[in-house]
Amino acid sequence: MPCFGALDLGTNNCRLLIVRPEGTGHRVVDSFSRIVRLGEGCSASNRVSEKAVRRTIGALKVCAKKLHGHHVTKFRCVATEACRRATNGAKFVTRVRKATGLPLEIISPEEEVALTFAGCAELIVPGDGWALVFDIGGGSTEVTWARLDGEGNHRIEGFLSLPVGVVTLAEERGATGFGHEAYASIVEELALRFCSFDAAHGIARRIAEGGVQMLGTSGTTTTLAGILLDLKRYDRSRVDGSYLERERVHGLHGLAAQLLDTTLEERIANPCIGRGRADLVIPGCAILEAIWRTWPAPRLRVADRGIREGILKSLIGTWPLPALAS
Repeated sequence: MPCFGALDLGTNNCRLLIVRPEGTGHRVVDSFSRIVRLGEGCSASNRVSEKAVRRTIGALKVCAKKLHGHHVTKFRCVATEACRRATNGAKFVTRVRKATGLPLEIISPEEEVALTFAGCAELIVPGDGWALVFDIGGGSTEVTWARLDGEGNHRIEGFLSLPVGVVTLAEERGATGFGHEAYASIVEELALRFCSFDAAHGIARRIAEGGVQMLGTSGTTTTLAGILLDLKRYDRSRVDGSYLERERVHGLHGLAAQLLDTTLEERIANPCIGRGRADLVIPGCAILEAIWRTWPAPRLRVADRGIREGILKSLIGTWPLPALAS
């Protein structure tokens, strides 16, 4: 059976997934994930920096070798907010193709939402009702509101793409911008930005009535789940599909409050955070708290899946594997 590949280049991470169809599902053949910080400094300059480009191309060369080595016949490579925002995003795409042979596409927020939702849909419990799905990314946060018909069919009724993510928020606030007072102010400010989307769809009202599932796919939710599960090292099989209780994360003595009182070095030492996310987990908590304040569902389901899985589900075009660039 042929292999299929999906590459998701975000503001913070570069992720690759290679699978082979097996029965009614698929088997993972290979995967790759590296923090590249492509969007570092982009919120201020509206450009991807030369340093970030070199880091990212290094990771993409690894991805190209894996695709070539597994003889992948159908694959798709997409880039999101950092490349959408950058004035030199198109030049970066051209440079990637010359350096790696990979046909990187910059996708719209609409397509990003659709692919993310498709990738997470299997974690939505079947039945009538509604689903609120969010993705806290490095450069943006997407919120999707969908109707469920009880037969496994989902219809997206609306979505919001907010140009605020963990990387942009960390850069705007700096290393000292997340004390308890400043954190509370950030949460309040972000919650206000969700109000018009809530008013347009009556989401909070439906949550109060019941019948709404909340699903979060992001490094923030998977990191928090790993910590609360007390994992000695990150384990996707235990995190994906698990649940986060609102009070355990954002209660008076919840995990977010505990993390606010830690040093950067203490967060680096946590096996579920590490050096790559130590400066991003608190900005992520602030965005998550703003979401949960606007839409106070008692719990959310954690998804360690998203765009890559959505691509693999919807892949219908064929991209012949190009020769591996030297």
